[in-house]
Order: sequence, then C-alpha cells, then structure tokens
Amino acid sequence: MDFSYSGEDEALRIEFRAWLDANRQSAVPALGPLADEDEVSWEATLRWHRKLYEGGWLGITWPKEYGGRGGTLLQEIICDQELEQAGSGVPFTGPGIWLLGPTLIHWGTDAQKQRHLRKVLSGAELWCQGYSEPNAGSDLAALQTHAVEKDGYFTVNGSKIWTSLAHHAHWMFLLARTDSEAPRHKGISYLLIDMKSPGIVISPLIQMTGARHFNQVFLEDVRVPVENLVGRKNEGWQVAMTTLAFERSTGQERIMVGRVQELARLAMGLSRDGRSLWDEPRVRQKIGQFATEAAAIRYTGFRQLTRQLKGLPPGPEGSMIKLSASELGLKIAAFAMELLGPFAQLERVDGRAIEHGIWARRMLESRGPMIYSGTNEIQRNILGERVLGLPKG
Repeated sequence: MDFSYSGEDEALRIEFRAWLDANRQSAVPALGPLADEDEVSWEATLRWHRKLYEGGWLGITWPKEYGGRGGTLLQEIICDQELEQAGSGVPFTGPGIWLLGPTLIHWGTDAQKQRHLRKVLSGAELWCQGYSEPNAGSDLAALQTHAVEKDGYFTVNGSKIWTSLAHHAHWMFLLARTDSEAPRHKGISYLLIDMKSPGIVISPLIQMTGARHFNQVFLEDVRVPVENLVGRKNEGWQVAMTTLAFERSTGQERIMVGRVQELARLAMGLSRDGRSLWDEPRVRQKIGQFATEAAAIRYTGFRQLTRQLKGLPPGPEGSMIKLSASELGLKIAAFAMELLGPFAQLERVDGRAIEHGIWARRMLESRGPMIYSGTNEIQRNILGERVLGLPKG
C-alpha cells in the first residue's frame, strides 16, 4: 500500500477544505440511513446536498458529462475524509448517488444516463430502493414481485418493504420477476419506476427509535415503459449485484475508529464513586480491544481501496468489513450502556440524558446494520463459500 498523496491530490484537499470553511454554516451533521428526520430537518439536508453539488463536490469520480468532477477514487476518499473532519458528510437523501448512479454508469443505456444521472447528482430527483420484500429479505432471489411485458410496458404487481425514504422519493429502482419458470437467480429484471405512477401506495413503518423513514410500498398494475429496463430482461441479477457491491462500501471502516474515540471520551467524562471510569483498567482494556478491532477494519478498508485503485474486481473485503463493523458497532453500543448505568434509559427528550441520549439511540439502531445490505449470516456464507471454499450448508 502507498499511503502518500500526489501534489494534485493535496491541492484538491486544500481547495475543498477552504470551501468547507466558507460554507460551514450550511453543513449538517453526518447522519446515516437510519437517522431520524427530526435530528436535522429534511429541508436542511436537501440544502446541504445542493450546496455540495453546486460547489462541484458531489460525484467526484463521475464523468463530467453527467455533472461529476471526473476525478479519481483517491480524490473521492480525500473529500470524504475532509467532510468527516468537519463533522459532516455527504447528506443521505436516498440511495441515488450512492447506489443507482454508479450502477447506471456501468449498466445504463446512453438515454438512461442522459435522463437520470445529472438529476440524481443534483438532488433534483430522489430515489429509493425496491429490493426487500415481506417474504424475501435475506433471500433476495425469492422475491415475488412480478412484471409482465406487453405493448411496450411492464405491468408490475407486488410489494417492497424497508424502503428507506420512499415517501420523499421521485423514483425507485426495483427488482421484479419477469420469468416465473426460470431458476431462482434468473428471470429477474431491474426496472426504474416513476413513484408518481398510478397504482403505488406508500405505508410508513415506524421504528422503535421513533424514526419514520422506512416504508412498505405496494404496487398494483403499475405500468413501466420498457426503456426503463436496466441491462437485459431476465438478467437483472447481475445488475443487482453491482448495486449491492456499492452498498457494502459504506465507509464503516472509517466510522468505527471515530466511534471508539467517542466511547473513550464518554468514559473519561463519567465517574463512579468519585472516580473516573477511564481510570478503571477493565474499561481501558475493553476500549483498547475495540480500538484494535476498529484499526483492523480500517486496514481491511485500505486493502479494498488498493484493489480498486489497481482496477481489480471487488474482493471479499466488502463482506469482511460489513460483518466486522456491524458487530463491533453493537459491542460498542452495549458497552456504552454498561458505562452509563441507569442513565442509559434516558432518551434525548429528557434533559438529564447524557450526550442527549445518543448512545441509547445507537443501541436501539445497532441491529439494523447487521440486517441491511445483506444480513451477517449472508456475509458469513459468502466468506465461507467463496473465500474458504467450504461446501454450502
């Protein structure tokens, strides 16, 4: 690995840092896919998205013809680092920039790229993801939503669940079965659906944190023009796997290092029997263990980045990071509850809540990352079968 940056890369860092300093008043805190919209208003999130786009700081690696900067992957990493350093991040306004855009750049027709990519990047059109179903979550290939082609349209019927920000989305990228007689991973197609289409009903799913961004989406006789098919008909599984490859590259390897540092500061600020919790060897040893795990995850991320910079296809690192980071996040949150003691029960609405109840919220959220983007059981199967060569269970 080469950890040095070129003069051009460092110049970009300096330019972006100066831009961030000048636009800090518009920035919003870094919030992930599970964030409650009440924490930062939706309007503020959209404004920050558009401000970054207007400054030329979104789509760093995207081609210039689609509104991107035409930069390198390393330059994108630099911008992510600077946003994190500023306490912000790329605002989560749906999976358009993160998932659909890179997928369309790889698989889309020229017409699809021209129609959608610039609007994805600017935030003019927001997207949601139609993968999971009530009876096909972890087993995505068991999906039952179906689409029938006739007279230049697909007619789609079915239901999607855990659909983040569907209530804000203008479009959905969706998997539907277009050949019910084909093997499980065949006969699936990848479609782009206008959320204003007749026959779409959105029902909110409220989480135990109170967040309301999840939804169930019902589709009844929804007509989709055939030109909205991405890739070939019945070969959408390949396109879907491209999307999932981007979904598992979430930056968790960087987030975990910061989370351990936050935990250490929490321990330093808490006392028991007149003594700082940080002074207890058991506490320091536990946090030291977490720091070691976070560092290992971070260096696994560097290995993944090195593969990408060399132009190699994705390796097992994405599954390793997703599995390890999600489990570390749970362990960190659980230990924070232990440190907080009875204060762990207080939510942010209670004025006595330590750090505004953020650790209790993280504990409630901590199971989510172990489920989305392919459950941890799925990641273990991937590593066992494709890396270790173990037989299928």
